[in-house]
Amino acid sequence: MTQVKSGDTVRIHYTGTLLDGTTFDSSDGRDPLEFVVGSGQIIPGLDKALPDMEVGEKKKVTIDCKEAYGPLNPEARQAIPREGIPDDIPLEIGSQLQMQTPDGQALPVTVVEVDEATVTLDANHPLAGQDLVFDFEIVSIN
Repeated sequence: MTQVKSGDTVRIHYTGTLLDGTTFDSSDGRDPLEFVVGSGQIIPGLDKALPDMEVGEKKKVTIDCKEAYGPLNPEARQAIPREGIPDDIPLEIGSQLQMQTPDGQALPVTVVEVDEATVTLDANHPLAGQDLVFDFEIVSIN
């Protein structure tokens, strides 16, 4: 039987949950996720769990935040003057916005605090600082 190795294109069905059991993502009802093992297309902790697995094999792994989306970075939170934000931009806590970096890259941010003078935006990935659990099955190896 063929075993997964770095450089293989694999397809997996998966469910990703937080430690409390809350599902944050799943391929349920969708096509399997396809990616190249060892290419950096998925989080490192999941990538490292794949080698030597075979088609049909299932595994459940708990991935430390450092091997997922990283720890929370306090420097990724920034309070900006409220008057610097156009009036038509929604500023409810939890709103997802997109900013542009000085070099023109799109940067997704979340509104985390709003007061009369400032809006605090967080550029951390929504799953940063979270340990994650992945329950997955190898569907194909190419």
